[in-house]
Amino acid sequence: MILYLCILLILVMASADSYAADGPRKKRKKHAADTVLVIVRDTVQMTDTMYVPYVFMEKTCPEVVRPGIEVLEMMDFGPLKGKRVGLVTNPSGVDRNLRSTIDILYNADGVELVALFGPEHGVRGDVYAGGKVHDVVDKTTGLPVYSLYGATRKPTPEMLEGIDVMVYDIQDVGARSYTFISTLGLVMEACSELGIEVMVLDRPNPLGGLKVEGCVAEDGLISFVGQYKIPYIYGLTVGELARLINEEGLNCGQTGGQEPSHCNLTVIPMTGWTRDMLYADTGLPWLLPSPNIPTAESAINYSAAGICGELYNYLNIGIGYTLPFGVFGATWIDAEALKAELDSYCLPGVEFRTIYYKPFSGSSAGQLVKGVQYFFTDYEAATVTLIQFYVMQAVTRLYPDKKPFETATGVGLFDKVCGTSYIRTQFGKSCKVSDIEQYWNKDVADFKALSCRYWLY
Repeated sequence: MILYLCILLILVMASADSYAADGPRKKRKKHAADTVLVIVRDTVQMTDTMYVPYVFMEKTCPEVVRPGIEVLEMMDFGPLKGKRVGLVTNPSGVDRNLRSTIDILYNADGVELVALFGPEHGVRGDVYAGGKVHDVVDKTTGLPVYSLYGATRKPTPEMLEGIDVMVYDIQDVGARSYTFISTLGLVMEACSELGIEVMVLDRPNPLGGLKVEGCVAEDGLISFVGQYKIPYIYGLTVGELARLINEEGLNCGQTGGQEPSHCNLTVIPMTGWTRDMLYADTGLPWLLPSPNIPTAESAINYSAAGICGELYNYLNIGIGYTLPFGVFGATWIDAEALKAELDSYCLPGVEFRTIYYKPFSGSSAGQLVKGVQYFFTDYEAATVTLIQFYVMQAVTRLYPDKKPFETATGVGLFDKVCGTSYIRTQFGKSCKVSDIEQYWNKDVADFKALSCRYWLY
């Protein structure tokens, strides 16, 4: 027994020495048996992070990307054994064999899954964008499903009654305006109030772990589509983001006016993922986390066109067609002229082609829309979020009477999605990207310096 305790102490000390550094990790040499780290956050000791090693006695461990749910299963669900578990998930919560996290946990020995929680689009993905999610009973498991998108976005004490640990497993898209990470923060807040542990099963960021763009969301514009003071593209996995908002005091409620909330947070990390990976590099199947993100490529395109999409009835960005967030067009645009104007900008890492299509739904349904489709030829060099602003600049130069904020029938959530009103007011004057570029990226360097402290890979 004494020998066993000594060995365990050596393992813990070695893990702490190797991985508790603030900076990014160097790539480690793979061994026959991987060591997986469970990152545990203690709300009492806010200065320390505990690293608990689990050694898997496998003869071989191929260099593949394993999401958190697979790592948890490799651990024989040890952190959940004997606990009553709630699960926040949707159809994107699967392993590489397309088994749902719901089914995996429901059938795990020693794990008692007691309730499911549905964010926007619902647990089974059967609610379209913006539709209200209702409390129901899951037909497969018979478990209660509580809505976190509708009248209630933060779990109530009644919903959380009897739960020991709340597990979160949803594929992120890496953009601040994507509401699933806002749901995560509200879950963390509710669980903190009741002393319930939160466990995040980590997944890849489809935008990679190195790209950061956009200014930090500002006071007065914190909302469900921009709940944290982070850049628009934040370059973290959802597990890393959870650590950052928990430890940096960024979880301040849906409108940002509350005192920072800190919960007891556990992150089950991936294995095999590196920061330079896009989703196609992981070998994992992509299950659409929401109806308009059907592919991993559309997850990137969401950041390149989604802000423009908040200008109602201005440009069609492919919603209602087969290329959501992948095109820019309108019935009144000359596609060849728009392509020529955009080509003249020589934008790094992106190319355009003309496209003609008829949307199936929306304000342009059945009409011929003309415009451009875009492709990333050098993703690292491209400034993803500014693509939509260059398109708006080009459209304004070709059609001076079609300025975006004057042509749109409503600006909707534009300021909240941008995290600032500066972009609308300044860009609206002359529609030149040069007027907003510096402001848009003013916080990038500082956030990179901060966020790398929370890197797990």
